[in-house]
Amino acid sequence: MATVTFRDETATGKPLTEWEVAGLPDRMTVRELIRLRVQEEVARHNACPDDRFNGLVRPAHAEVELNGYRLHEPRRIDGERHAEIAERAFAANGFFVLTGDRQVEDLDEVVDLTVDPDLVFIKLVALVGG
Repeated sequence: MATVTFRDETATGKPLTEWEVAGLPDRMTVRELIRLRVQEEVARHNACPDDRFNGLVRPAHAEVELNGYRLHEPRRIDGERHAEIAERAFAANGFFVLTGDRQVEDLDEVVDLTVDPDLVFIKLVALVGG
C-alpha cells in the first residue's frame, strides 16, 4: 500500500499546504487521485463544519481568503459535486498536477505511487463549486 502526499503550491513554487493519505493502491489514475483529494478535503470539513474551508474547489457563495475560503455560515459541502468540478477544471487547465519532475496531462494517466508519491497542485484560477 502506498502513501501519497498532496501539496498545493503557487505558480512560483511557494508551498501553501501539504498532507498525506496512507493505505492507497500502488497505482491510481490522475482522475482517482483528484477525486480522492477533493473527497478527503470535504470529509475533513464535513466532520466538523466551520465557516472556513480549505480546499481545491471554492464552495459556492464563499469568499476567497488567504489559503482558503470563508463561508457565510458553517455548512456541509457536497464532495461528489466538488470532485466533478475539479475533474472539469483539470481538463480545462484550471490547475496543474505535477508528479515527480513532470506535469501529468490526462485524467486517465496512471501514476505509480511507489515511484512518485508526491503530487503538487498548482491552481491557476479559483474553482467554484457548491
